[in-house]
Amino acid sequence: MRVSAVTTEDAATATPAPPGRRVRADAQRNIDALTEAAKVVFAASGVDAPLTEIAAQAGVGVGTAYRHFAQRSDLVTAVFRKEVDACAQAATTVAAQYPPGEAVTRWIERYTGFIATKHGLGAALHSGNPAFAALPDYFLAQLGPALSGLLEAAAGAGEIRGDIDAEDLLLTVARICAPANALESGQAQRMVALLLDGLRYRAVTTTAAAS
Repeated sequence: MRVSAVTTEDAATATPAPPGRRVRADAQRNIDALTEAAKVVFAASGVDAPLTEIAAQAGVGVGTAYRHFAQRSDLVTAVFRKEVDACAQAATTVAAQYPPGEAVTRWIERYTGFIATKHGLGAALHSGNPAFAALPDYFLAQLGPALSGLLEAAAGAGEIRGDIDAEDLLLTVARICAPANALESGQAQRMVALLLDGLRYRAVTTTAAAS
């Protein structure tokens, strides 16, 4: 696929739409295509992958990519927020489809995949770049409540113990699965499975609690 060139002047003058301005439908399609393409490319090549590769994957010119994401940090932030939002929303889906204990397991599996494919993202978030300063708090603000609801339902059903802190569990799984640990994916999954087994230790059933 041919990718159009972008000049230094194009890159310098490209700026995101001002906050609050309504984005045209065609522009929104390009933004969605770029963030989806960036997710794929980042997973394969890391967050330092060339913008030309991302633009080609999205089917747009590099000038279009710069017009919507003037800085690489803008694109990294957009992808991160989109992925976090999707992971948080998945909690509602699994809660509706599965028993409470299984819903926790299914969601943790989903979260594990999210963490394991973020090559280089952890380093970017902790790089000291002010553009990423708010993202760790966004991560916990979205995923903490999502997981807390699942844990409370499972504990209420007597399927897991009731003293599990959602943020502790999120960070523990993240440290097990982070690409920086260089764990083979199957090993990381087995370690997370052991962690999930530990959640069931000292679980209190409704019948036992009543007695």
